[in-house]
Amino acid sequence: MAVIAAKCPKIRVCVVDLSKKQIDAWNSPNLPIYEPGLPEVVDQCRGKNLFFSTDIDAEIKKADIIFISVNTPTKTMGIGAGRAANVKNCELCARKIAEVSESDKIVVEKSTVPVRTAQAVRRVLECNEKGLKFQVLSNPEFLAEGTAMPDLMEPDRVLIGGVQSPEGIKAAETLVSVYANWVPREQILTTNLWSSELSKLVANAFLAQRVSSINSISALCEATGANVSEITRAVGMDNRIGKRFLNSSIGFGGSCFQKDILNLVYLCETYGLNECAEYWNQVIVMNNYQKKRFSEKMVSSMFNTVTGKKIAILGFAFKKDTGDVRETPSMFVVRDLVLEQAKIHVYDPQVSRDDMWMEMNYTCNLSEATHPGVEAAVTTSPNAYAACDGAHALAVLTEWDEFKELDFARIYQSMAKPAFIFDGRNILDHTGLRKIGFEVHAIGKPDPNKFSDL
Repeated sequence: MAVIAAKCPKIRVCVVDLSKKQIDAWNSPNLPIYEPGLPEVVDQCRGKNLFFSTDIDAEIKKADIIFISVNTPTKTMGIGAGRAANVKNCELCARKIAEVSESDKIVVEKSTVPVRTAQAVRRVLECNEKGLKFQVLSNPEFLAEGTAMPDLMEPDRVLIGGVQSPEGIKAAETLVSVYANWVPREQILTTNLWSSELSKLVANAFLAQRVSSINSISALCEATGANVSEITRAVGMDNRIGKRFLNSSIGFGGSCFQKDILNLVYLCETYGLNECAEYWNQVIVMNNYQKKRFSEKMVSSMFNTVTGKKIAILGFAFKKDTGDVRETPSMFVVRDLVLEQAKIHVYDPQVSRDDMWMEMNYTCNLSEATHPGVEAAVTTSPNAYAACDGAHALAVLTEWDEFKELDFARIYQSMAKPAFIFDGRNILDHTGLRKIGFEVHAIGKPDPNKFSDL
């Protein structure tokens, strides 16, 4: 919404939320999320044509176009638990819009939703008793955290789905005219509603599939002496395949990939497409395997025990340039090591201890209540050097640029010996680290202690 405000100065944009705390943060210098480039855009537009408010009813009445941008988490109980998306918030938004609107509106699904959710939204809106007409569009977002601003400023495409009726097509063209202020018309795609809704799930599934594919090969590389970086380069130079999303790692995280694939699996199951469901579920199976494999390699490399050992974890966010910890791979490695009774010291430049434990509790059921004493086993350090001081091992789990620039000779001197490095993002100079004296283990890279013919 901030980018729309910046690119369309004649359009008034207001973001509303039930949470006064969130809205107060958006109206302050300290935004509630970390995203490079966002504060500058908000500062540029806030109070001019960009506003943040808790007066939801008043803003609905004023609006011509309403974007539904609410969370659609995976259900934790009931039918489809663990796979299906919970679209309760979408329905509640539709009911509120129908309740307070005084004029016709265009309602846009921005949230990632199961295909045919728009049908439910449309039915709720049509039940208004005021004779109002609503057109429902789907406009999924194809951005990545950490690069969201350039993704929005120069998108690969904008996708708008609508009912293929004269009224639906007119509504879609109205939204097209908004994006056309900065996006070339040939990059604005219009489809039917269901193609638009499904495209978002499919896009994320394809991206996650590539991550799991190269991660499966990383395990084979470690077993055979091949180098996954060399394989990635050879494979990525094929124009039919391309280079992007071929970096092996401890696995994907974030709020979208796993949720959307599980949603896709559930949709396939719902329509009786069990083989399709099994195919896509394997992407999740491989991602879970990669995280577990990394934890197990740490333990086995450190003489099959980490009990009582200090281990530094560098990075807790699911990727660099964000503070988002939802489904972060780091969390699962920390959980595994804590259960092995290691002493964990975590450093991440953007993640707070409260956010870390909130996600650990929600996703892993790991908290002081479920595992007494667990919080004492995890220290949050003020910097990387403090985290590594006296540690038996360090693990790089988020690809923050600052980790590449650390003084590893200094870190080596401060660590217990033998000093282990586990590079879960393949961002470090492994040859240089071995010269310093570290024992280095990396995703998909051959271990020189294991192979003599490299």
